Amino acid sequence: MTGHDHAHPHAGPQGQRHYWLGCTLTLGFAGAEAAAGWFANSLALLGDAGHMATDGAALALAGIAAQVATRPASHRHSYGLGRVEVMTALLNTLLMLAIVAGIALEAVWRFRHPPAVDGQWVTGVGAAGIAINVVIYKVLQQGGTSLNVRASLLHVLGDMLGSAAALVAGLVIWLTGWLPIDPLLSLFIAALILASSLRLLRDAGHVLLEGVPAGLDLAEIGRSMAGIEGVTSVHDLHVWNVSSGEVALSAHVLIEDMSRWEPVYHGLKARLHDAYGIVHITLQPEPVVLARIPVSHITHR
Repeated sequence: MTGHDHAHPHAGPQGQRHYWLGCTLTLGFAGAEAAAGWFANSLALLGDAGHMATDGAALALAGIAAQVATRPASHRHSYGLGRVEVMTALLNTLLMLAIVAGIALEAVWRFRHPPAVDGQWVTGVGAAGIAINVVIYKVLQQGGTSLNVRASLLHVLGDMLGSAAALVAGLVIWLTGWLPIDPLLSLFIAALILASSLRLLRDAGHVLLEGVPAGLDLAEIGRSMAGIEGVTSVHDLHVWNVSSGEVALSAHVLIEDMSRWEPVYHGLKARLHDAYGIVHITLQPEPVVLARIPVSHITHR
């Protein structure tokens, strides 16, 4: 007899609305910034407008992924489609890396060929960009802490830092006329975004490779399970993320008395829930007398 306990929490419609509101605000400001850049003949503003348009598309992609992730499990996808959000986070992070590369190349070009920039316009639009991105960031923060949300927040943070760089660059150019400040700040912002992108890329890859979730210790979980009354040892223990917010566990449990499996199972279920927050579990009980498991694979109490 095998014990199962499944739960599939997914982002609801409220969380999806955060994406679409953020997308609308981002694309709306991108259009206004592009118009201002065209009027002021500012390549900096036109480039940032393109950056924000890309991020608006990324938020739309994240919203679609959040909606797809709410679909229930099926015969074809027995775990549901929650991992679509992780895959989207990975795609958005790769897109962010491409944007970082573009910023770096543009900065190098500007060092060699500094374009004329209207400092007053850049300053005003940079200040407005910071304000609108703070609003978008706060809206998305209410959508949860999934990798999909984190990737979306990373895009907005990149926009916010880009607007801050535009504000500072605009002020310096306006007051001093020193044009190299624009590519210098662009490279600094690109380095910050690169560091955050690589961390998120690592986390998304870890989930897709079914690594042990951050904050959980496999050996400790095994010892804790083996400490339940009636359990002799635990082996073939696996813990992984089904999606960025859903942890699953499977294990073989050696027990002293098969007739007592039900209370043992409920004890294990309570321990995993209360101590580690794991609610999606699959446990295979095995009588001690039939066990033939290598010592290295067994967790004793």
